[in-house]
Amino acid sequence: MKKFLKHLKINRGYSSNTIINYEVDIKEFFDYLIKNEFKFNEITYQQIKPYLMHLHDLEYKRATISRKLSSLRSFYKYLSKEEIITDNPFLLVSLPKKEKKLPSFLYYNELEDLFDVPDMDDPIGQRNRFILELLYATGIRVSELVNIKLSDIDKFNKAITITGKGNKMREVLYGDYCKDIMEIYLNDGRKRLLKNKKCDYLILNNQGNRITTRGIRYIINGIIDSTALKKHISPHTLRHTFATHLIDSGADLLTVQELLGHESLSTTQIYTHVTNERLRNVYLKAHPRARDK
Repeated sequence: MKKFLKHLKINRGYSSNTIINYEVDIKEFFDYLIKNEFKFNEITYQQIKPYLMHLHDLEYKRATISRKLSSLRSFYKYLSKEEIITDNPFLLVSLPKKEKKLPSFLYYNELEDLFDVPDMDDPIGQRNRFILELLYATGIRVSELVNIKLSDIDKFNKAITITGKGNKMREVLYGDYCKDIMEIYLNDGRKRLLKNKKCDYLILNNQGNRITTRGIRYIINGIIDSTALKKHISPHTLRHTFATHLIDSGADLLTVQELLGHESLSTTQIYTHVTNERLRNVYLKAHPRARDK
């Protein structure tokens, strides 16, 4: 094991923390082998399966189990390469599927709480309210938001040309709520933030320059701190909210996929799980015969 850890440090260039994790994972496996009177160089696939059950019994999360197995697979691959073992039993072991975390989203009344925070008499407040409205109206990413130029906006059709991942272009739409706030921001707040300078980008920072993604996150965190909302909210939460509300209202997956700029429909399908989970919770709470006796 010491030779393997040295190999990770010198030949693979792994960090000290990563090597410590490998050492912990391998030692834990060795403890299990000793306890069950197995030899590390004679272990079989059939003897590994109970170890997986052992990890589950210890209530490790799937990600942790996956990491431990990955450590052991690398270790036994090294043993095989060094001809310390003849057969590598971990070649047959597959990693557990990753847990799909359902994206968090906001209910409409929670959105209203956010929208009410910015001061619409102040140029910074107008900008901040517009950021919220635009993220929710279009479902765009923060990285896409900061790259919008004035020339990308089609006011007549209430549409914006977005440059997404891999420089892929798509068109997103916005409604009258967003349009009204946009007009206030463009005709008042943005001009005051510019301070007689020139900038092609839509969203400006306090100095009248193009804002950064970090700046957007800082603004939204400040708005959240001014509300009574307890849940974890990030700029991406507004994107999740956009998609969830569309599907809740009957939008088809292909349309939502196009609006979000997802390459694969499977990425968009996570939002059906969100809405299905909501339906299930409502059903269990509301139906008289769905509840426990």
